[in-house]
Amino acid sequence: MSHPLFYLGAHQPHWLWTVEFPLFVSHRQLARKARLRLATCRKALDSGGFTEISLNGRWVTTPEQYADAVARYTDQAGAFDFIAAQDWMCEPFMVERTGLSVREHQYRTVANYLELRELLPRYGVPARTLMPTVQGWALPEYLYCAELYRSSGVDLAALPRVGLGSVCRRQSTAEIGHIVAALADRGLRLHGFGVKTGGLHRYGHQLASADSMAWSYTARRLPPLPGCTTHRNCANCLIFATRWRNRLLASLTARGQQTELFASTHTGRAA
Repeated sequence: MSHPLFYLGAHQPHWLWTVEFPLFVSHRQLARKARLRLATCRKALDSGGFTEISLNGRWVTTPEQYADAVARYTDQAGAFDFIAAQDWMCEPFMVERTGLSVREHQYRTVANYLELRELLPRYGVPARTLMPTVQGWALPEYLYCAELYRSSGVDLAALPRVGLGSVCRRQSTAEIGHIVAALADRGLRLHGFGVKTGGLHRYGHQLASADSMAWSYTARRLPPLPGCTTHRNCANCLIFATRWRNRLLASLTARGQQTELFASTHTGRAA
């Protein structure tokens, strides 16, 4: 049984030139840096949509602004494994926040992908780097969203990666597992946003990649590690994050699962 390439969620941009294992970084964090350095690790870019829509009830960043930012990050830090489009999440509280319907969120998600697919090459970024996201809440909604892409001329199964939206804050890994299985059976190479450890154990073999910021949420509720005297907790601590990642990989190995790229040959300099 294989497992996905795992990207550690990171909200500290300078980790890009500090570590050697894959990182999942947010546009909202990178935008705060006037200048980036060439990354020492593999990386993928999150659009920061959950925070932006939570705060504003809509996307404030235009596709043109996002494409321009992506071009700058790529020029300075190097190419990304994939770049998430500006999707619209479909959790019930997000739909309530925008005042729109799930179906409207899905239409806007697909429309943004199509627009960015045309825009990015004009900024020197290959369109194939852009990752669409299948959005929904119940399984029939995800299938409907996949059909929206198909009817728009997008063959999701032919793409290197397809995001699975609105799952990271769910408690039921069984429900998510059914959704993952249904989409994977259609040939989609899925990226799981914010997949929990239990989810990686249960359905990780059906994902192409996954990311998680769970280490930071865990650290926020704990005292700092011995020797970490400069901060109140380790929610932004590379030492804690690296050790959490190593424990996660070890737990999967202990279960007799082949981790391949998931494990990586590097454990990180801060381990």
